[in-house]
Amino acid sequence: MLVVGTTNMAWVIVLVSGVLEVVFSVTLKLSDSFTRPWPTVVSVSSAILSVWLMSLTLKVLPIGTAYAVWAGMGAAGTAMVGMVVFHEPASWARLVCISLVVLGIVGLQLQGAD
Repeated sequence: MLVVGTTNMAWVIVLVSGVLEVVFSVTLKLSDSFTRPWPTVVSVSSAILSVWLMSLTLKVLPIGTAYAVWAGMGAAGTAMVGMVVFHEPASWARLVCISLVVLGIVGLQLQGAD
């Protein structure tokens, strides 16, 4: 059983969980509506692992901040992968909006636990 003892360890786990959210989203697309077995297995597994890891951090971190960082990482990371890997539009407006999400995550991190 993984034990989250310190705030720093909890934030590391949130980061790992956020990366797993990106893996989940990308492999969800690659699963072709769950018709391709391996991307489906990776997608479902990464989603479950991401949520489980996130749940562990909530024993130590404030839920509002932790969830915002987790969801923001997933959203911004998935948008970036979409632009690079799937050749989705990378307009200035999209890049500015993604930057605002990232700035919000950094701002929440700088505020610390309230």
